[in-house]
Amino acid sequence: MKILVTGATGYIGGRLVPLLLDLKYNVRVLVRDPKRIVGRGWEKKVEVAVGDLTDPDSLKSALNQIDIAYYLVHSMYAGIDFVQHDRQAINNFIKAGKHLKHVIYLGGLLPEKGNISRHFKSRAEVGHLLLSSLPSTEFRAGPIIGSGSASFEMIRYLTHRIPVVIAPNWILNKVQPIAIRDILSYLLMCAERHPMGIVEVGSDRLTFKQMMEVFAEVRGLIKRLIFTVPPFLPPKTVAKWFGLFTPIPNALATALLEGMAAPVVANTQQANYLFPAIKPIPYRLAVELALERIHQEMVVTRWSGAMGDQPTYELVDREGLIREVRTLHTDCKPEIVFNSFSSIGGKRGWLVWKWAWEIRGILDKIAGGPGLRRGRRHPVELLPGEALDFWRVEEIESPRLLRLRAEMKVPGRAWIQWEAIPEKSGTRLVQTAMFAPTGAGGALYWYCLYPIHSVIFSDLVQAIAEDAKIFQ
Repeated sequence: MKILVTGATGYIGGRLVPLLLDLKYNVRVLVRDPKRIVGRGWEKKVEVAVGDLTDPDSLKSALNQIDIAYYLVHSMYAGIDFVQHDRQAINNFIKAGKHLKHVIYLGGLLPEKGNISRHFKSRAEVGHLLLSSLPSTEFRAGPIIGSGSASFEMIRYLTHRIPVVIAPNWILNKVQPIAIRDILSYLLMCAERHPMGIVEVGSDRLTFKQMMEVFAEVRGLIKRLIFTVPPFLPPKTVAKWFGLFTPIPNALATALLEGMAAPVVANTQQANYLFPAIKPIPYRLAVELALERIHQEMVVTRWSGAMGDQPTYELVDREGLIREVRTLHTDCKPEIVFNSFSSIGGKRGWLVWKWAWEIRGILDKIAGGPGLRRGRRHPVELLPGEALDFWRVEEIESPRLLRLRAEMKVPGRAWIQWEAIPEKSGTRLVQTAMFAPTGAGGALYWYCLYPIHSVIFSDLVQAIAEDAKIFQ
């Protein structure tokens, strides 16, 4: 059978693809930008279809000769029109996929009562349209717990950073998390089955308060004091507060918190009957395994690796692009210099003026940007398209080039780039900061901050050259 995976660069899809390949399936991935899968271990083993779910013509070739398709996308980052965007994408997919034998979709559990958020409604609508149009299976799951998952990262950061928590009393509502390994098991085994309609999955039922308390116990932290108050603030407002302490952006945090504003639990009878071999592991064990993966630096995918429907900007020379170039020679080999600048950020930090970077990250978080806390998936390895603090890896070519595109809140578009160019017996290190301002305000922003940026950029290129000597 030939299988198509949408969302292959996302948290779930990026882990599912290699498992499908291990089972000897013929796998095709649908991506908007083929550079997004460069460097992944499975890059050369899959067929790549370049297309977009919002472009009906591109889906015809992507779905040609496909038997089974995994629909693992959503438009959470598409802005206020994400509902319409989701609807357009799934309708295009349905029209192009009339011949499919089985579509497997990962949706979310719905609240038993209370108001259903726009995010939940949108995911449910996608599932309904699929089930009413194509032979499909919709897995409905609660918070997914695994190294790098958004739900786990939110729990991890909140529990680590806040020993005393005052939260709305809806954190006492029951939710039903599930380990990433179990979700992947359901998705894999489903490819061998006929379409089964809606299948709700989950492990033990806990409150969000209990999830934090269990994490603290597993992590060996002192007992967290968690107090509840009447929910006078909506999840969207609470999400902004949580965003100051976690790497999760406001839009994603809002969706996660809305999933706790009412009890969200699964009826797992159908899952137990159809998949008796899968015994979902308890939440505590899922936390232990996630922490172990992080400790071993074996995080395969992260929530921040998926760009959703954000545009992939290409840096092009054009009138109005401001450049700040600094260069120096070092006796180190190019691959050594590359190792130095490709490992900055995350826990390691930015080598110089760390307090200034941290302040910039806090201000960005307050402004609704990602801030610095997204960190990086791996301490030395980078893949195209993944997040690095408040940057996105736009291009990486070992051992020559790394270019990062800023996702922080700025009045324009910004990049920083490093090149390691062989020169005599060493390397010419070239650091280029670039800014494409939006209007007069963007230009004013650049020139007002340039005195500070000039010092930081100068110190940074020298620090990278000095740091490279450590890698020799």
